[in-house]
Amino acid sequence: MGRLNPNISGMKCIQCGLVHALDDYFEGCPSCLSAGTPASVAPHYTAFPAELNAGNITDWMAYRDTTGLGEGNTPLSSLPRLAAALGVEALHTKNEFCNPTGSHKDRMGAIVMQRAVDIGATTVAVASSGNAGVSTAAYAARAGIECVVVTTPDISPNWRRAIEMHGAQIIATDDPDDRWALIAQRARQGEWYPVTNSIMPPVSSNPFGVDGYRAIAFELHLQFATHPPTDIIVPTARGDVLWGIAKGYQDLHDSGLVGAIPRVHAVEPFPRISLAQQGHGMVCSDYSGDTVMESIGGNTVTRQTLLALESTGGLGVAVRDDEIIGDQLALAREGLYLERSSVAALTGLRRLIDHGQIRHDARVVLLATSHGYKEPPEFSDRLPVCEMSGKS
Repeated sequence: MGRLNPNISGMKCIQCGLVHALDDYFEGCPSCLSAGTPASVAPHYTAFPAELNAGNITDWMAYRDTTGLGEGNTPLSSLPRLAAALGVEALHTKNEFCNPTGSHKDRMGAIVMQRAVDIGATTVAVASSGNAGVSTAAYAARAGIECVVVTTPDISPNWRRAIEMHGAQIIATDDPDDRWALIAQRARQGEWYPVTNSIMPPVSSNPFGVDGYRAIAFELHLQFATHPPTDIIVPTARGDVLWGIAKGYQDLHDSGLVGAIPRVHAVEPFPRISLAQQGHGMVCSDYSGDTVMESIGGNTVTRQTLLALESTGGLGVAVRDDEIIGDQLALAREGLYLERSSVAALTGLRRLIDHGQIRHDARVVLLATSHGYKEPPEFSDRLPVCEMSGKS
């Protein structure tokens, strides 16, 4: 299905910098893990193409061949009225909900499945109660390999039906953390090829899949050829897409194709990042992890999140559940009905502006990770029936 990029020479720890042999490191860097400071690894590229254009983005990726589902190359939406109301120069969304299964997770699913087929894996496994589960199931079906989605009993019927339609097996655990333990056990036994993180404290999802998110930076670079963004705001749980975007821009910078790197900011439902930055660890026991922003819930932080913010000068900002509702409506009135976790990017922008962290000449991109149609309704009021008069 896919051909590994010949410019990848190994897997590099994002924390200690050690380059390991080319292999799958589901629990991150072995050296950092043994030292008690787990951190993820990333494919180590020895060279990049001399240029980047719309036709050669895959030459910059770990696997060059596409899956045929049509992921990537997602469009932008300009929001001039909101930009004026917020007092910034320009505001756009990067519409990741236009991917085949409706979220940014397809970028990870496409690459992971190519890797799984490349090494001969027969079953992939993902811990998810939402977008990642649906995406993995879809791409596994496309690749012709088995898929197991380890979830919780309260998974949305919308997501459950989609997963089952793709032919994946669903296993539910009472405790969300038990999902990771089960996947870790079966992965260590060689039975499952994991797509998502499986250890605590967490590292990242499958490092080949996370590497796939770099394409977002490459696309933005091409889409904003003359007026590049100054700030990119990303709804964040464990930082996979945040890291991918930051790393993509760093690769462009190291290749001499960009000068200034945009600040990449993380938005979350609790101040997990600030606590981790203050040395309180990667697990924030002060918070249960429950939130209406389900896709970015949880109480953990990863090293890749902290390093992505540090490398781009970005900030972590927490927003509250009650703040999301108004911004979901504000975006819907602009024609964008987004999942509440995606809406967090706009709410986070407001917070950064209020704190003087975003300037009036800023050109901002909000990562619209998923649309709102997947979310279960929170009310069941029956719409009034309009009686037809029979008059034309």
